[in-house]
Amino acid sequence: MKVGYARVSTVDQNLDLQIDALKEYGCEKIYQDKVSGAKERRKGLDEALEYVREGDTLVVWRLDRLGRTMRHLIEIVNGLNERGISFHSLQENITMDRSNATGQLMFHLFASFAEFERNLIRERTAAGQAAARARGRMGGRPKKLSPKEVDMLRTLAKDGTPIKDIAEMLDISRTTVYSYLDT
Repeated sequence: MKVGYARVSTVDQNLDLQIDALKEYGCEKIYQDKVSGAKERRKGLDEALEYVREGDTLVVWRLDRLGRTMRHLIEIVNGLNERGISFHSLQENITMDRSNATGQLMFHLFASFAEFERNLIRERTAAGQAAARARGRMGGRPKKLSPKEVDMLRTLAKDGTPIKDIAEMLDISRTTVYSYLDT
């Protein structure tokens, strides 16, 4: 079964061109949205993705109707592939179908792009963290207590002061008291 998905960015825009093209292609059911493609949660898209089954084909008028970012587009297409659902874009004339070599290649290319993007993000994150450390910045949230307060906390605990009282005295939770005692 061919299932269509049409989207325009605002309620003022018209879906007729896309819907006509999807019907002409043979889509039996068409879902639609009138929201920005930058929003990942779209009611019509969510319903279309939930409706399609193994062996079906999800059809869009143009690739950018499905997703604005490469990451989101790849995520959707890979999800379809895992479920045995084909994908077709009318304007680009791209069909991703696991039943033929070209379709399998397209799915593998999309998966490779996804992996490449994840690796780039990982590299940029690591480089950013290294640069921050070189400038003396440490990751994570600031410590709740100063070294002097930590010494006082440990001394009070060693002297038998109840954890609840230590927590109230230092204006921290009992869990925080225990975490400082464990380190």
